[in-house]
Amino acid sequence: MSDAPGARLTRGGAEFAVWAPDATALTLCLFDGEAERPLSMARKGDVWRVKVPAVAADQLYGYRADGPWQPDQGLAFDPAKLLVDPYATAIDRPFVYDPCLGERGVDTAGLVPKSVLQKPLADVRRTPPRFHPAGLVYELNVRGFTMLHPDVPEQQRGTVAALAHPAIIAHLRKLHVAAIELMPITAWIDERHLPPLGLTNAWGYNPVVPMALDPRLCPGGMSELRTTVAALHRAGIGVVLDLVFNHTGESDRLGPTLSMRGLGERRYYALEPDGRLINDTGTGNTLNCAEPQVRALILASLRQFVRQAGVDGFRFDLAPIMARGPGFEPQAPIFAEIAADPWLADRLLIAEPWDIGPGGYQLGNFPSDWIEWNDRYRDDIRRFWRGDEGIGKAVTRIAGSADLFGKPTRSVNFLAAHDGFTLADTVAYEERHNEANGEQNRDGHGENFSWNHGVEGPSDDPAVIAARQADLRALLGTLFASTGTVMLTAGDEFGRSQRGNNNAYAQDNDLSWVDWAGRDLALEDFAAALSETRKEHAALFATFPEPGTWYRADGVDMTVADWESPATDFARYEAVIEDGGRYRLTIDRVARRVIVDIVQNCVESPAR
Repeated sequence: MSDAPGARLTRGGAEFAVWAPDATALTLCLFDGEAERPLSMARKGDVWRVKVPAVAADQLYGYRADGPWQPDQGLAFDPAKLLVDPYATAIDRPFVYDPCLGERGVDTAGLVPKSVLQKPLADVRRTPPRFHPAGLVYELNVRGFTMLHPDVPEQQRGTVAALAHPAIIAHLRKLHVAAIELMPITAWIDERHLPPLGLTNAWGYNPVVPMALDPRLCPGGMSELRTTVAALHRAGIGVVLDLVFNHTGESDRLGPTLSMRGLGERRYYALEPDGRLINDTGTGNTLNCAEPQVRALILASLRQFVRQAGVDGFRFDLAPIMARGPGFEPQAPIFAEIAADPWLADRLLIAEPWDIGPGGYQLGNFPSDWIEWNDRYRDDIRRFWRGDEGIGKAVTRIAGSADLFGKPTRSVNFLAAHDGFTLADTVAYEERHNEANGEQNRDGHGENFSWNHGVEGPSDDPAVIAARQADLRALLGTLFASTGTVMLTAGDEFGRSQRGNNNAYAQDNDLSWVDWAGRDLALEDFAAALSETRKEHAALFATFPEPGTWYRADGVDMTVADWESPATDFARYEAVIEDGGRYRLTIDRVARRVIVDIVQNCVESPAR
């Protein structure tokens, strides 16, 4: 039998193994419809195993674990709970929250999905990731991006397969997207406060097991993901998966028992010395990534998506959690383990470099082969164009944030993401408007560095509309002129609004769905032209061109006072590039514009 946990087909049957060091008994439960067949498992070290003859692919199964009931010490064994295999590669239906999932002694076989025994696909042909360091990452929610697209067949909308539709690929190619970043597509469960409000989780950042694709988004399972990735690759577009390895949907001690909690909470989750769950995520629990077996599960998950589907990389939600033991460790084992893995070492690795735990803000501190979401870029550029920040910080961000990353830069520059205002709402709302979330508008970011031009929300005033349009062009121009990787969230290229909601995680409706019918095509064309210029000169945006000189509007060299003064509204940068050419970057806040002029074979001195 294999030493690794998980379920796998063998000649004439299957092997099942699960890591549960604190359990006193483990039972494998095979299902034929509603009929349950229990099989006792044997312990070998910390892993429980059983070999079952005459079992075929698509067999449904789960586990029941027995052991101590000491929940205040992270021991919550309850054999009434059917548990999903942490290594499950498929489940038979989505997770649906029910209060009974958290009640001791209530049998949950009829409430939780069953794990599905699968025959793995053959490994994809190994190829380098399809991505340039200065390329455009396009963040999207699979369901929200495709639900209202008029060209995608209705039965395909909301699924991973829809991303392979020619109309979707045409739009991505128009924008010169280097890679799409898919918000979570692995199986998740609603937070327990949502069903009473009539809401559902629309983003997927509440996973249960890390390998199983959610049947709502990917009904065709790994084959559907693989086919879609292949279609995007043929179009020259990479695929990055946003994965959540910081917590699970089992939440706090009042949450449901679905998988890891029932197999040994104090092993899978991080605990305080007094037995309380550590909550460095704000969701109730925190994965214990200091435990080698938890890291092994993470690595197996990453490896599966590369080997089975051919994905090009990963974005890690609240990434410092993976390097906590309990504090953030720049030399944490997970980094070396990924770097040493032949399937993972060359993948694109993107960190969201913060969590809410002690010392949780780690921007700039991830390994040199990782790139990082740069929220300092978002905030400083927004404040510059809002008018309360001088050009000095803005230029530092445009030039690659060397103060944070050194050189070469590892910055993922973005002005808006799924979490926060859309780009259009940034220039139309000063305050969040999250009343629809049922939390009295207390959720979401309170400070957004946004502005509304004197009118909160929609306006039919031509002057307000024109000012907002100018600001959107200035913001987009700045983004595409910046050194490093750039990220655009789906719909921001054509003015998508969420009506001022800056935390639309529970809005699986037209508030968060991309409005294709309401596209601002002129703004979209503008963004596409910016992206085309950037792609044509990608090397210039990977490293800020040097040597060069910054000038004021009057042609005089910028002084320290100019850099620090909020009144400095104009600067021009000029640098010599290869072949005697010249790179010119103009930032003019008065005119609300950013101009990048790349002139080849121009050897004369720049006019001052």
